[in-house]
Amino acid sequence: SGKTTIINILNRFYEIQEGRILVDGIDIKKYKLESLRSRVAIVLQDVFLFNGTVLDNIRLRDKSISRERILEASKKIGAHEFIEKLPDSYDFMITERGSNLSMGQRQLISFVRALIMDPDILILDEATSSIDTETEATIQFAIERLIERRSSIIIAHRLSTIKHADKILVLDKGRIMEEGSHETLIANPDGYYRQLYEKQFEQSMI
Repeated sequence: SGKTTIINILNRFYEIQEGRILVDGIDIKKYKLESLRSRVAIVLQDVFLFNGTVLDNIRLRDKSISRERILEASKKIGAHEFIEKLPDSYDFMITERGSNLSMGQRQLISFVRALIMDPDILILDEATSSIDTETEATIQFAIERLIERRSSIIIAHRLSTIKHADKILVLDKGRIMEEGSHETLIANPDGYYRQLYEKQFEQSMI
């Protein structure tokens, strides 16, 4: 429905042909590309992890980011407890693509990485779609800490993730079908959002 396209044009991975995108009332084309991207963090469903320690995967080998700063971010996100239980803790060696970690653990590391960057704009792209129900509460807590005091764009099929968003846009085949808060959208008995929400609620009860 165009979710990936929205991410790409927000980061100017390619330029739009029509219309405008404004950040603080300024057209994004007027920002230096490096400046724009340095203030935006993206957390994807498929987390990129490389062969190296937990520490290096969080700071992307940027030695200017101290261990203390990483520990502080990990504790805030709720990732510190699981990292401390790993053999060698923050010095634990992650294998290529994080194959020796669970999906939830990989996602938590990516959240710490995003928090370390301290972006003005945070984009979460289906960051909870592959998380099991046991890990969901931990991930939800991490997201709540991560989106504090910053503009956050959350793309999700799992509606519990976006329930508390200020504004929800329901997209279908590239068009905005509905927009509003969860309370507004759920109050529409014939709305697309309400149908999706009720369907997911019923599945969770089975």
